[in-house]
Amino acid sequence: MRIDRERARRAFADYVAAYDPNSSRIALKIAHTYRVAEIAARIAGAEGLSAEDVDLAWLCGLVHDVGRFEQVRRWNTFRDADSASHALLGVGALFGPRERLGVPVGGTGAGMPRIRDFAADKSEDELIRTAVALHSDYRLPNGLDARTRTFCELTRDADKVDILRTVDTDTPETLLGCTTDELLGSSLSTEAVAAFDERRCMLRNERSQPADFLVSFCCFAFELAFEESRAIMREQGYIYELLERPFGITEPFRHEGTRHELGRMAREMHTYLE
Repeated sequence: MRIDRERARRAFADYVAAYDPNSSRIALKIAHTYRVAEIAARIAGAEGLSAEDVDLAWLCGLVHDVGRFEQVRRWNTFRDADSASHALLGVGALFGPRERLGVPVGGTGAGMPRIRDFAADKSEDELIRTAVALHSDYRLPNGLDARTRTFCELTRDADKVDILRTVDTDTPETLLGCTTDELLGSSLSTEAVAAFDERRCMLRNERSQPADFLVSFCCFAFELAFEESRAIMREQGYIYELLERPFGITEPFRHEGTRHELGRMAREMHTYLE
């Protein structure tokens, strides 16, 4: 499948142009999307995939979070539990009836799914649909064919790697929906500590405190599928920042237990990724 990256970039820019450019959450997800596409392509290249498959990995990264924009418009949150599955919103936006800001689109192209704006070739539609639908699931289901699983893992790894950047460069209000003061005053749940010590990702319902989200993001490192993903994570260093100075905050957490555990986790993560 041949992909025209410039065409796909134009399609993405056209889609997001309808959303509020002054929204910090919209701006965050636009920037995140472009980076995830590039990271997915880098990982695919390191895995020795063909040039066409590197482009396909890039496209999966470009469209993986399309559903976030409707999620923010409708509910002004990134929390699926408080709104709807952003992955399934994305599948609907790409493969369902064409809409713009929730309103059906008429005229030329009205009956054509939006994914055709990104790529003319239909041959990889099911793979792309699956990569988008499953990119934020806790685990990939059994029964995926090897090729589909590879592209799902490429998308998921690239997403995990770049989410760590947002914790270093954005704000608690934008990403977590809490203030800096609320974050610094929070404790860590026993579930968060257990997930880290078990070297696994956290379930969404295990996160009950603002600081739990920092541990949740950190735990992404434990379930990366590719060595190149780990290499990028080490190279960027954001995973250490989110445990030591999340969002660039230099003030200490007020709970001694939170300070102790995050410090321990930072030391162990340095060792884990070396």
